[in-house]
Amino acid sequence: MLIILLASCAALLAFTYAGYPLLMALRAHFAPAPAVQADWLPPVTAVLVAQGPPQPLAAKIANLLALDYPPDRLRVLVACDGCDGADAALALDLAGPRVAVRCFAARRGKSACLGDLLREVDDEVVLFCDLRQRIAADALRRLLRRLAAPDVGAVSGELVLERGTGAGAGGVDAYWRYEKWIRRNESASGSVPGVTGALYVARRAWLPTVPAGLILDDVWIPLQIAARGARIGFADDALAWDTLAGADHEDRRKRRTLAGNVQLLALDPGLLLPWRHPLGWRLWGHKWLRLAAPWLLLLAFVVSAALATQGGLRAWPFAAQCTFYAAAALGALRPHGRLLRLATTFVRLNLCAARAPFDFARDPQRAHLWPAASRRPS
Repeated sequence: MLIILLASCAALLAFTYAGYPLLMALRAHFAPAPAVQADWLPPVTAVLVAQGPPQPLAAKIANLLALDYPPDRLRVLVACDGCDGADAALALDLAGPRVAVRCFAARRGKSACLGDLLREVDDEVVLFCDLRQRIAADALRRLLRRLAAPDVGAVSGELVLERGTGAGAGGVDAYWRYEKWIRRNESASGSVPGVTGALYVARRAWLPTVPAGLILDDVWIPLQIAARGARIGFADDALAWDTLAGADHEDRRKRRTLAGNVQLLALDPGLLLPWRHPLGWRLWGHKWLRLAAPWLLLLAFVVSAALATQGGLRAWPFAAQCTFYAAAALGALRPHGRLLRLATTFVRLNLCAARAPFDFARDPQRAHLWPAASRRPS
């Protein structure tokens, strides 16, 4: 019985981190989705929600206005969340012929502000972005080439992380490349169950009414679009840049993202039924099993420890796990070996996943107001 339980845990973990990604790669190769691309220059509104001092807004607005796109077809709509007094005055000074600024004195969270902004948008396409990241001049055109396909409702850009100096950054970088490889294959084989909040476009006609209180608007919105029958694409040549932070920052960001996944299940438990949503099986492969992974790892460790008392070959799984976790601990102390960093990153990400349900349960009504991370792949 213990051997069956250990084998089941190992099989689920193997499918989570290797089987599902390989399945997407095989499907992308042997059964790719139609890849229709065409030059398309529809009217676009870029929407942006900022929280905190408004000074960084000027650079971001300048970045958006400098995109390689006809000026008469691109406008910018900004919401400043929790902005009043002198900050509101500074933000309103940034308004211009192509820029509108809305200031909200009470801090309500990003999704509440997005809901307000989208009610003002009449243009055919909405460009979503975050404050921190720098967008490539040709990114919007590249996104729209893929959005031109009539069955595509949203397209995510690619977030490029420039190497930082924090300890463990190499492991985080490897994880990020692994994530982008999965997303490319998901897109090529059908749809991505989430987008990069730093850069994506969506057809206005497909967009749902965005409710207040969401942590992961960049997962909830594409899931609603996909539920209406549209595909969600990924353009790996539409770039935005951010700085690769250290492991501590990545832990905070990942915990928030995973808590957002818990919130999605709390809002709609039916998402656990893989046949209920068009992307249901992909949600299990890319998101829900990752929430379960730390508990599978814990169960595998306990079961293998029990088997180890029987000696012989049955002690090997426990010894292998002890060796792996020792390597992860060593990687945290001496973050210069590549393999050690990868082991450390794997363990840290699973610790984040273990804490995510408790992070969300601590204050589910205000979880969306946690300090925002600088980027989010959802």
